[in-house]
Parts: sequence; C-alpha cells; structure tokens
Amino acid sequence: MTKKGTLFVVSVGLLSILWLAFQQTDIYFLIKKNFSIFSKAYEEVALEYVDQVDPQELMRTGIDAMMETLDPYTVLYSEAQNEQAEILSRGNYAGVGIEVGFRDGEVVIVAPTEGGPADQKGIRAGDVILAIDGVSTEGLQPEEVQGLTTGEVGSDIVLTIQRFGVAQPLDFELTRARIEVPNVSFKSRIGANEEVGYIRLAQFGMRSADEIRTAILGLEEEKELSGLIIDLRDNPGGILQEAVAIIDKFVEPGITVVETRGRKPEYNDTYTTREPILFEKPIIVLVNGGSASASEVVAGALQDLDRAVILGEQSFGKGLVQIVKPLPYNTSLKITISRYYIPSGRSIQSIDYTSKRSGDAATETTSLKTFETRNGRTVNEARGIEPDILKALPELSLVEISLLQQGVYFDFATQFEAGNPSFEETALTDEVWEEFKDFVVRSRFNYTTDAEVLLDELEAELNPVSGVSSQIDALRESIEMQKAADLEQFRSQIAESLWLEIAGRYKGQTGRMQLMLQQDEQVLNALELIKNPGQIERILSGQ
Repeated sequence: MTKKGTLFVVSVGLLSILWLAFQQTDIYFLIKKNFSIFSKAYEEVALEYVDQVDPQELMRTGIDAMMETLDPYTVLYSEAQNEQAEILSRGNYAGVGIEVGFRDGEVVIVAPTEGGPADQKGIRAGDVILAIDGVSTEGLQPEEVQGLTTGEVGSDIVLTIQRFGVAQPLDFELTRARIEVPNVSFKSRIGANEEVGYIRLAQFGMRSADEIRTAILGLEEEKELSGLIIDLRDNPGGILQEAVAIIDKFVEPGITVVETRGRKPEYNDTYTTREPILFEKPIIVLVNGGSASASEVVAGALQDLDRAVILGEQSFGKGLVQIVKPLPYNTSLKITISRYYIPSGRSIQSIDYTSKRSGDAATETTSLKTFETRNGRTVNEARGIEPDILKALPELSLVEISLLQQGVYFDFATQFEAGNPSFEETALTDEVWEEFKDFVVRSRFNYTTDAEVLLDELEAELNPVSGVSSQIDALRESIEMQKAADLEQFRSQIAESLWLEIAGRYKGQTGRMQLMLQQDEQVLNALELIKNPGQIERILSGQ
C-alpha cells in the first residue's frame, strides 16, 4: 500500500472514532437534558399541583408509561416484585402451573405445566387471562400476573379466561400446588414395532441436553431407532445454552445455530455446534402456540438446516433476550438487550411491539422478510416458527370445556376407581357411559352457552315490553333441551376423554402417557412420516 493510501485509511479510522465519540457524547447530553426537564416537571407536579398526589405513584406511572413505548418484556420490578422473584428463584412457592406471555395487549397463557393444577382443569395455551380472583389483568405485565398466581400451598384461586371461539368468559377455580417440572417429562418407544423414539421436553432447564442424550441412548439400548419425535409443544423455553447443546446432538460440528444481536457489542454472541452427531436418523419436531423462546430456537435451527420436519401449529414467537439489572432501593429492571437469529438469518420474534410514538427506537419491529434454508426452502421471519406440515388439533366444544373445567371427568374416575378393582377396556362401554350420564345429573353439572348470554341481554333490553316473557321462556326451554342433548351430540369426544381419565388411574402416569400418545393425531402423523423416509426427504429438499 502507498503512503498516500495508508494516510487515507488512517484518516477514515480517525473519523470513525470521532463520529462514535460524538454520538456517545450526544446521547449523554440528551439524557442529561431530558432528565433535567423531567425531574423539574415531576417536582413541580408533586409540590404544586392543585390536588395532593402520591409522589411514588406519580413516578411509577411515568416509568410505566415510558416502558409502554418499548416491548412488553422490559419492565420495572418494584421492591415487592423483587422479593417475589427471589422466592420464585428459590423454588419455595406454590402456583397453578402456567407460563404467561403478552400478545396484542393481552396476557396469554404460553403453556400450562403438564400435570399442574391449570393443566388438570383444562386451561390451554392461548387462553387469555382476563382476571385473577376478580382483579382485572388489564394493564398488568406478565410478571405481575405470574406473581398474583403464586401463594400458599392448598390455597384457592379463580382465573377468568377468555378462550378463542367461546363468546363468554370461563371461570376456573384452581388449588395452588408446588410445581416441580422435570426437563424430559416423558420418553418411550412408540409405533407398531416400537421402532420410533418419542421424547417430550417440558422446559429448557439445567442439564436438559444431558437428559436428551441419556434419553436417546436409553431408547436405543434395546434396538436401533428408525426415527425420533421430539415434542416441544407447550414448552415455554428456558436456558439458551441448553437449546444449543440439544441441537448439537443432531447437527455436524462447526455450524452456527443461533446468534444474539443487540445494540451493544457485549450483548452480541454466536453459538456454534461442537460435538459429533449423536443421532442421524429422521427427526420430527412437534410445536404449537405454547412453544416459545428456546423451543423456537431448536425447532427453527433444525428447520433452517433441513435436519428435521416441523409438524403441528405455529409457535408463539418470542425471540427477545432479557437480563435483570439491579436498581436503587431494592428495585430492578428487566430489560431486553438483544434478539435471537437462527441459521437462515431470520428472527423468530413475531409479537409486534410498535411504539406509540413515531420516530422512537422502539418503532423498529421485526420486518416481514423471507429467507432460505440450507436446501433453498423458503421460510418466513416475524411469525415464530411455521410448521412444514400444519396439523391443528380439533377444538373442544363448550360442553367438553365445561366438563374439564368443573372436574367432572376427574371426579367420576375417582368414584369409578373406588368401586372397580380393574379396568381393561380399550374403549368406553355403553354401561360406563350410562353411569357417567347419571353422575353428570347427580353432580348438578351446568354451564352457560353463548345463546343464554345473548338471551339474557335480550331479556334485559325487552323487559319493559309486555308479551315477550312467554317467548323468552320458550327459548330458554329450547336451550336447556339442546344442552341436555350436547352429551350425546359430542359423545365420541367425551367418551374418549373419559376413557383416558379412567384408564390412566389403573396404568399410572407412564401408562396414561402411552395411551394419550396412541390418540394424539399429531404424534400419529409424525409416526406415519417416519415410516416414509422418502416423503421426509422430499419435504426437506423443497420438492
């Protein structure tokens, strides 16, 4: 390089340094300037406003308003919330077994903990929490909602839920219990010849990757597997490093599987595979709307690298990374510092957190772009993880929801088990069905239909009008007749759920899971795929 060229490079370097220094000085000046304005305005309002105001509440309102211009995961923890977080971290608490998130301004259940109080009563991923013990969740952050659901073991709590497709809110009375969730909650060989491995990963906690390795080796002890189903449905995520270590079991070394990119260089990181491949056979990954964060990293990376077929429903779409920074007076700030990016270069973040103020940094939302997998397949950004094979499970009817919600299946199975030493039926018999119908009547089971809600509203509006009460009574009678017929109308679905509840009492948790898998349409679809490796190859090659 010539002397002139060297001088040019040095000059450009100096200009870059000076520009960065100017930018840094500029932002500190703006912080100082606006903090002075804010503090003076705060002081004047606190001291001079016509009505006396609570200075602490006034400041918290200002901070909360500032946070609202950012993403929903950046929140201030008060002193009480900090203490709650410490209790949670020690594990000395009881809850109802739910992971909550934020979508479109609503607090939604990302995933119920398998076997927990919420799961047992039929609460599902995607349910919106409207109120907790009558207290509205409007304006609350997910962390605040999580805190409200924790308490003493054995204490009761009522969650008011809005479910997609059901007009009226549903009240679920739950009893708090200690929640202990293993990482690998279930593993088994399944299929006609038990040739396929099934592993359900409930969360990405410490040693998740080791548990996955142990599960695979254990399943292959008897004979070699022809394929593997990894179930990440309703898995809300967890430790990123564990997600990377799990991907490492299925992908060759030296592959970048996820990057975190933030505004500050220290928050940028690249995670690469290092180990030899542990399992080379076909893999199907199951996801749904409760699969979030680290679950999406695993599913998305294996999809981008054309290593696995993703089957199920669209994932939640949480691709933001947070850290907690201590603040004065035992408060703290949980702040988003980077985003996840998977091998194709796409972000998995699908939640729009557009700022209310045009021009703010937070108005930068994840753009809708398309990317390509290693084999050239098109994948989308800003939508979570979209399955290669979309397979939605059927929605429950209102009567089925209500039977779960009110614990009718559970109570009948308890009564049935007490009077029957064994149960070997492969389906619910007519005799047991009739017993169940009698039990439903005796238990005074009831629920409110959408038609009844509308009729109540109509009656309130027409109350002054004479001559309509008889017609309204006739409509009510018709609705009651329809409700009485609902058990028969949905008999096959109800009988299947009831049989599973009863059979599970006699076969234990492992036997119950085996029975559930035999009825799980997404698992059955995954099994069919593994039986057809040619179809898997065509999907992954983009044909």
